[in-house]
Amino acid sequence: MSHLILLFSLFLAPAFADGGSQKSAQNLCSNDVSHKRQKRDWIWNQMHIKEEIDTPLPHHVGKITSSVRNSNAKYIIEGEYANTIFKVEETSGDVYAFERLDREKKAEYELTALIIDRTNNRSLERPSKFIIKVYDINDNAPVFVQKVFNGSVPEMSPVGTSVTRVTAVDADDPTVSGHATVTYQVTTGGEYFTIDDSG
Repeated sequence: MSHLILLFSLFLAPAFADGGSQKSAQNLCSNDVSHKRQKRDWIWNQMHIKEEIDTPLPHHVGKITSSVRNSNAKYIIEGEYANTIFKVEETSGDVYAFERLDREKKAEYELTALIIDRTNNRSLERPSKFIIKVYDINDNAPVFVQKVFNGSVPEMSPVGTSVTRVTAVDADDPTVSGHATVTYQVTTGGEYFTIDDSG
C-alpha cells in the first residue's frame, strides 16, 4: 500500500509544478499584450471598374478604409494618375474615376493609399499599394492581321484540300468567355470554299 501512495504522489507532483509554471507564463503573456501597440490595418476589397461606363462622371471605384480611429484623419492617394483620373474623398476614403476608362489602352492602375493627420500631416498608418483593375466589355470587332491573304490549290484537288489560312484578332480580354472569340465565314464563293473556326 505504501508503494501505491508513493507512486500517486510522484504523478501529482509534476502536475502541480506544471500548473504553477503555466499560470506564471499566462501572467507574462498578458503583461506583454498590455504593453504592445495596437495593430492597425488597411481594410478594402479588390478595386475594379468596368470600361466605357456610359453614365455621368465621376464613377465610384471602391473604398479605402483604415482601422485607425482619429477625428483628424485624412485619406490621400498617390501614384499612377492619382488626383487626375482617380481621386479619393478625404474623409470617407471613397475612390472615384473622373474619366471613362478603356481596358484596351490600360488594363490596371497601381496606386498608394495613405492616411494622415490633417493637423500636422503625420502618417497614421503605413502606406499601402493597391491596384484598380479595368473590367472588359465586348466592345471590339475582330480585325484581319493583313488586308489580303493569297491562296492556291492545284486543279482537280480532292474535296477538303487546304487552300490558305487567314487570321483575325480581337482586342478584347481573352480571359472573359466569348469576348475575344473569333469565328470565320465565307461570304462569297461559298459554293466552292468553306472555312472552319481555325481560319
